[in-house]
Amino acid sequence: MRETLRVWHPLFDRLVALWCDTVEGDLPTVVDDGVSGGWPCRQWPADWAARRVEWLADYAAAVRSHPLAAGHRRPKSNFSRLRAALERCPEDSSLLTGREVGWVRRALANAVTAHGAPGSERRAALRAVQAAVAVRPTHAAIAQVLADRLEPFPADGGLPSVDAVAHELTAGEARAVGPDAAGQPVPPRLVSKVERALEAPVDVLVERGVIGSGEVLATVLPQVTSQLLAANIDDAALRQLYTQAYAAFRRRRGLLLLNLEHQVGFDELPWVRAVAPQRAARTESAQGARQALRQTTLLALTAFPQTILPNPLLREFGALATQAGLRLPLVEEVAADIFMGTFTRKWHDAATVASTVLAGSLYARYYDLPEAAYWAAHEPPPEPAGPPDASRREPVTADAFAALCASRAAAEAQPSAGGAPYVAVNGTVIEQSQILTTHNLAPLMRELDLTDRLRSAAPELTAAVVQWLVRRLSQPAPSRHAALIAVKNAAYAWRQAIFFAGLGDADQQRALLDELRRLLDEARLDRFRPTVDGLAHVVGGGRFAPDGTVPGGEGRRLLGWTAGTHWYLTG
Repeated sequence: MRETLRVWHPLFDRLVALWCDTVEGDLPTVVDDGVSGGWPCRQWPADWAARRVEWLADYAAAVRSHPLAAGHRRPKSNFSRLRAALERCPEDSSLLTGREVGWVRRALANAVTAHGAPGSERRAALRAVQAAVAVRPTHAAIAQVLADRLEPFPADGGLPSVDAVAHELTAGEARAVGPDAAGQPVPPRLVSKVERALEAPVDVLVERGVIGSGEVLATVLPQVTSQLLAANIDDAALRQLYTQAYAAFRRRRGLLLLNLEHQVGFDELPWVRAVAPQRAARTESAQGARQALRQTTLLALTAFPQTILPNPLLREFGALATQAGLRLPLVEEVAADIFMGTFTRKWHDAATVASTVLAGSLYARYYDLPEAAYWAAHEPPPEPAGPPDASRREPVTADAFAALCASRAAAEAQPSAGGAPYVAVNGTVIEQSQILTTHNLAPLMRELDLTDRLRSAAPELTAAVVQWLVRRLSQPAPSRHAALIAVKNAAYAWRQAIFFAGLGDADQQRALLDELRRLLDEARLDRFRPTVDGLAHVVGGGRFAPDGTVPGGEGRRLLGWTAGTHWYLTG
């Protein structure tokens, strides 16, 4: 771009001026029905031939010295048409055909209409702005300045403040960057990259967009968790070693295994187990862990309300819960391709909490949660006593929970010709497990006493989710697989919205329906209307049929997985 502004635009202006000097009468301009104005090649100033030779020489030099820009080389561009005609006019237009003269006229009309005649205030103002842009320092040059500014800071630490390195360029720095660079601001794109090194509380990093998802939050949280877990170790060196070991362990790649197996846990490592006697049980350590867990949970739910809590983040929540002395039944997202049809006891415990806490709520009615008494009547065997490292023992399974998930999934299954892929069938069962457990929302809300906080924020959280959802579904999917992923993510976000909306009153829920209909009208997202109609049916006191439809109506319950063709993609 800088080459175009500095070299090719001035050459083009001179080229246009050469041809405009041959026009008799008004300069040609573009009008609705074609070109209006005079014709070129009707008069030839005395110095025109000399100026032509000079321009062609400058053009040849520019081609040799500035090979990057390509706009002037496009055959049908105004530049190319005027330059080709100029090369065939040593003294006059005798070598040009009438058609070629017509193209010269059209090219002049295009140039004059777009930016004004040569020498006009309009064209001069445009070129002045472009000249100022051309002398600005490049992002690459400013990036090098930023790198130099970052050099004094320790490579293994963070920045105490972005302002320390993101201020305007100084006179000394400008000498290495370019003329008139002093006082130039650092581009926002480069500032955002510097912000990734900011050392600040987690909530500040989320607010500034440095942490943009729950997955990224999970990579940062071990720094906090490790300090809390090591706080009850008296020896400073051992405490530091424990902190570093935990942080390093959390950086390993996580794997989902078959048959309810799991990777070795941090507390199962022999050298970590040896440190256990040195960790004293202290009330303040447990309180600190609980407070950190509460704050981080609130942060994740309010900053990213449209996404379920990712597995790495749940692992950190589990570590904090253990340190706080809480028995939280946190359940992971299970991979559909390795799911074996069974769940452990904690899924049953999480479902019990959900049915108890959400009894009578919009969420319970929308998803037809069983009553808490159902879970009490289908209690799995208790977990066997033993140390935490006895992970190789056979886990206790929640057979009744798995059976209910399978039956609910089968009731809502869409017909599939030739049988459904096993991954899709597994996905429908896993989604029902997430519905029955709220995928950790209800247990976290109860155990961390978040009900009042979430209820007060529910309208904003629900609005944020549905706005994200409509925006996401309005984007065209490049493939069928991408469309399926979009529907699945939308259904998961919708479940979050139903949970938050269920914390509000009936007036807030009716306001949500009005907002949804407005958003759908704006986005012309008619495919989603059955989902809104289904929600309206439940808000009004109705219930879905077992197959997820509204009896005698068009409403549907939105789920992400289906064994056949998803109804949303057939509309």
